Amino acid sequence: MFARHIGIDLGTANVLIHVKGRGIVLNEPSVVAINKDTNKVLAVGEEARRMVGRTPGNIVAIRPLKDGVIADFDVTEAMLRAFIDKLSVKGFLSKPRILICCPTNITAVEQKAIKEAAEKSGGKNVQLAEEPKVAAIGAGMDIFQPSGNMVVDIGGGTTDIAVLSMGDIVTSSSIKMAGDKLDNEILQYIKRQYKLLIGERTSEEIKIKIGTAFKGARSEEMDIRGRDMVSGLPRTITIHSSEIEAALRESVAVIVQATKAVLEQTPPELSADIIDRGVILTGGGALIHGMDLLLAEELHVPVLIAESPMDCVAIGTGIMLENMDKLPKRQLV
Repeated sequence: MFARHIGIDLGTANVLIHVKGRGIVLNEPSVVAINKDTNKVLAVGEEARRMVGRTPGNIVAIRPLKDGVIADFDVTEAMLRAFIDKLSVKGFLSKPRILICCPTNITAVEQKAIKEAAEKSGGKNVQLAEEPKVAAIGAGMDIFQPSGNMVVDIGGGTTDIAVLSMGDIVTSSSIKMAGDKLDNEILQYIKRQYKLLIGERTSEEIKIKIGTAFKGARSEEMDIRGRDMVSGLPRTITIHSSEIEAALRESVAVIVQATKAVLEQTPPELSADIIDRGVILTGGGALIHGMDLLLAEELHVPVLIAESPMDCVAIGTGIMLENMDKLPKRQLV
């Protein structure tokens, strides 16, 4: 039995694994539950995510990746090992070949940490590929032609923006403003405005259910429960979409500015192509209501959401694994 090639989208919020010939076989949150007394891993993925904010003192639910890079090496390694073991992709005598995606501007030290974590978790011949490039391939863009393609990949920890042509990145930017920061903005707004404490999971739920990035694009209400900061007792309040738009406005403006900056550095011929083809949005942040409308209004170019934005990077790793031998060596780190 030979080991299979696997592609990993090592995201701050979710880990997706694509196995060559089988498609996306794993999509789990990047969370690990650990017993602090024994340092033993109790759960990973969805099971661990359910424990966030609900554990006794000796059990902590850790997110080992922060802003797209490894914040806790040992925990990341344990998480990857648990996921890879779950898939039974190792051969009798061989280890799987792994392709991992990383943000565009991470340092050599951070690249080395990602490679080492994958090797220690049971992979061999680990290679890295830049996230926006893989996302563009996964979204169905033909980036190997001499024409401009622009992709904005809004993940959990980072937003990667890139203009691609001839199979490579022409201009790019990676900012640490993405889904997690937006969740935190909602959490802080409710704390300031209503003196109510809510958890990360609740703020994410608010963002998904009633949040919008475009003023006036959504008009919905939601009841949320939390702990009153004054009385210390549980309390329920009702919030509206317009409040969430106001809470997210400054943070979303940072993503818009970074996208504008990349467009400003783009050669004019490629800019003309982008006006024709539009900008493709990928990543979980692409699903934030009104994000495409806001970017289209600010950039004056068409903005389209990829077919399955959450899976684009994982699908892209699959396509790259299929064509590994045809890819120029410079495409991989």
